[in-house]
Amino acid sequence: MELIRGAVVSPEGDAPTRARVVRMILENGPSTAADLAARLELTPAAVRRHLDHLVEEGSVESREQRVYGSRRRGRPARVFALTDAGRDEFDHQYDALAVDALRFLAEQGGDEAVTAFAQRRAAIIEEGVTALLAAEPDLDPVEAVARVLTDGGYAAAVREHPVAQQLCQQHCPVSQVAAEFPQLCEAETEVIGRLLGRHVQRLATIAHGDGVCTTNIPDLPTPRTQNHDNREES
Repeated sequence: MELIRGAVVSPEGDAPTRARVVRMILENGPSTAADLAARLELTPAAVRRHLDHLVEEGSVESREQRVYGSRRRGRPARVFALTDAGRDEFDHQYDALAVDALRFLAEQGGDEAVTAFAQRRAAIIEEGVTALLAAEPDLDPVEAVARVLTDGGYAAAVREHPVAQQLCQQHCPVSQVAAEFPQLCEAETEVIGRLLGRHVQRLATIAHGDGVCTTNIPDLPTPRTQNHDNREES
C-alpha cells in the first residue's frame, strides 16, 4: 500500500507507478522520458502516459532542457520537472507559516535580522560537515557537504565535470520561503564556499524556478586557502 495525496491506494492501478515517477524526478532532478523509463525499467510509452497524467494534474511540467556551455545541434531535449504543487507532496506543509514568521522578523528587525537567521541556519550545515569530516577525514569535502545536505532533506549529489564539480540539490525543503527571502540561498552558498575554501557559484536554484539547485565548485582552491595551507606546511 502507498500513501498518495493523503489517501491510501491499493497496488492495483496506476497511482503507485506515478508515485515512483514523481519520486524518481525528485531524486534525480529534471529528467527525460527515456531516462525515467530506463531507471524505472518501464517502456518509454508507459512512462509518457504517466507523465501526461502528472502534467495534466499539475504535479509535473515539461520544459526545454537547460544546457550549460556549448549546445549540441538539433532540437533541445524535453525534460520533466516537479512543479511547486508536485513538491508540496513532500514537505512544504509549513511554508506559509515560515514565510509569515520571516516577514514578522523582517518587520521587527529589518533585513539584518533575516540575514542573521539565514546565517545561523547555514551554520548548522557547517557544523554538520565539520563533524562528519572529523569522523571520516578521508572523505571528499564536497561529498561531505552533499551527505549533510541530503540528511537535511535536500537530496544532494556530486557530479563530476572536466574542470569542476557540481553540487546538485534535487529538492529544497525551503524553496518557497527562499523565493521571497534569498538570504537563505546566499548564506547557504557562502558556507559551502567557506567549507571548501573555494569561490563557488550558484548556477541555478529551485527557488528561482529551476528544476535543481546547482552549485559550481572549481577544482582549485582560492589563493587565500592555498596561502593558508603553505603557511601551515612551513
